[in-house]
Amino acid sequence: MIGKVLVANRGEIALRIIRACRELGVRSVAVYSTADRDSLHHELADESVCIGPPPAVSSYLNVPAIISAAELTGADAVHPGYGFLAENARFAEICERVGLKFVGPDSSTIARMGDKAEARVAAAEAGVPVTPGSEGHCESVEEVKRVGAEVGYPLVIKASAGGGGKGMRVVEAEVEVEAAYLGASREAGANFGDGSVYVEKYLERFRHVEVQVLADSHGETVTFPERDCSIQRRYQKLIEESPAPGLPGDVREGLMAASADLIGSLGYEGAGTVEFVYADGEFYFIEMNTRLQVEHPVTEMISGVDIVAEQLKVVSGERLEIPEDALSPDGHAIEFRINAEDPSRNFLPQAGLVEVYNPPGGPGVRVDSHLYAGYVVPPHYDSLLAKLIVHARDREASIRRGLRALDEFAVSGMETTLPLHLAVLEDEEFRRGGVTTRFLADRELESEGGLLRLNRTSV
Repeated sequence: MIGKVLVANRGEIALRIIRACRELGVRSVAVYSTADRDSLHHELADESVCIGPPPAVSSYLNVPAIISAAELTGADAVHPGYGFLAENARFAEICERVGLKFVGPDSSTIARMGDKAEARVAAAEAGVPVTPGSEGHCESVEEVKRVGAEVGYPLVIKASAGGGGKGMRVVEAEVEVEAAYLGASREAGANFGDGSVYVEKYLERFRHVEVQVLADSHGETVTFPERDCSIQRRYQKLIEESPAPGLPGDVREGLMAASADLIGSLGYEGAGTVEFVYADGEFYFIEMNTRLQVEHPVTEMISGVDIVAEQLKVVSGERLEIPEDALSPDGHAIEFRINAEDPSRNFLPQAGLVEVYNPPGGPGVRVDSHLYAGYVVPPHYDSLLAKLIVHARDREASIRRGLRALDEFAVSGMETTLPLHLAVLEDEEFRRGGVTTRFLADRELESEGGLLRLNRTSV
């Protein structure tokens, strides 16, 4: 087992990794910006190093500072968590070159799957269904038009290196191609330093379903039951659950088999997530995240597997030893992302002093958070405050537990997404299961007696 891990992240995920290290008897090193000098991950790690001022580019994205901190403290591995440098192939390559174990796949795999156009090619080569579209990058307006002529409109032009809806344009007809192509390419270049794009057939209504995978260096591959991540705002997930409600058994088996085929073809090692769209009885590959997902606790709750601990074992060269019964869902779990955002003001980010922090408890309730009363939420980073995960014998019981836990959860000093989550759970369509990623886009938020209500605006 590795002896000391530098955690190249902050917030709740840094705490999650530090706790896993402690249970395995592995020492941990926290890095922090000056904005996080009062953070729990800084306090709870065995050692900590300040790596720069508040802006992420000067601290959590500052590769020389992070590598120096690892060398200074004698760390033999780096865990990137999610976000920041987690899928940065160059960072993984530098770790490899200086003799640091990177907790994740090798840099070449990160690079290939980080290019979404190339990831489509890899999936197709492994026999995984992909949406009709370009075989790789589209280098010109003419290439986009050729794809449109082959697969039909509408199309969606996407940034190869992108995410979060940036560098994306929907094209309804050929006359719109040129402006959309140039706009998507410019936006991708500005946000990701890479203006390359690819093209897919546009699916307006679909479910977002994904499969958690683990693989070791000894050829062992594990695929867990799928997660449904269809409750989103602006292409960002808000609620995840497992297993996906109402998913046919043959589709579930197909998703897991396709995921196993893909990671097997890549020679993949570590944790990862294969993401799909599901519509009209068919599923298609979207992308692969070569890292730990924000929503990994959902899978942990239904499987009993500590995914972070397994990551650390894999990077240490150990074999995966996952019990067979962990691969079938035990009950139902739902995760709610509690963000410092005001849902009634188009999810405007919030910051400031946490005056009250009272997380829920009781059977089947888990809260992953870095908050405490008196903590000042800085404006420089992601808005995630906490993750509430509930687990029960079935979906209906899990929803009831979620309603109780959300109602019990108290955070004051800023607006949060807590009221929105309550409104979603009260929605009849959500409770029936099988909603698409259009769920929130098809509804308006209204405040009624201090509570949020979701009113459907389109069919």
